[in-house]
Amino acid sequence: MRTVAMEQRKKIHPHKFTLWVAIASILMMFAGLTSAYIVKRNQANWLSFELPIAFWYSTAAMIASSITMWQAQRKFKNREIPAYRSLITVTFILGLLFVALQVVGFTILAKNGLPMNKNVAVSFLYVIVGLHGAHVVGGIVALMVTFAKAFSKSVRNYNSVPVDVMATYWHFVDFLWIYLLIFLLAIR
Repeated sequence: MRTVAMEQRKKIHPHKFTLWVAIASILMMFAGLTSAYIVKRNQANWLSFELPIAFWYSTAAMIASSITMWQAQRKFKNREIPAYRSLITVTFILGLLFVALQVVGFTILAKNGLPMNKNVAVSFLYVIVGLHGAHVVGGIVALMVTFAKAFSKSVRNYNSVPVDVMATYWHFVDFLWIYLLIFLLAIR
């Protein structure tokens, strides 16, 4: 019986495995997009432009949300539920702030004469950053579910798997954004 219990602990939870498969797929998609960006950048009509300051503020919001998500996960595992609730709320708000600042950044780009159909460079920016934004919005929806469960009176399950999966995904979109920002700044 003890051997069976040890073997069970070595296995990855199916939800975590599914998340890692999804992360690998998302990474391949962004690798393809950034590779295409590099190839297309050599076109004669490639347009260079500055990223709006709102993208930097959104980066700060995303990093802060990753920190609060990490703290929330730790508080949940220590069964410090009031602190967990506060931190998951702050993470949720910072996620919304990230998306709002991204919208502000794209609005600034459009006001500066860089709409999506202006040039292939701008189109790539809209597609790459927009797809990342869509993944963040998916994370925000998952955060809403996590938030609702945190404040639900009927749920008293201290299974950390959903919180671990949420935290892993949230950190992933954070690191993905940092990679994309560095990529867009380095490869202009």
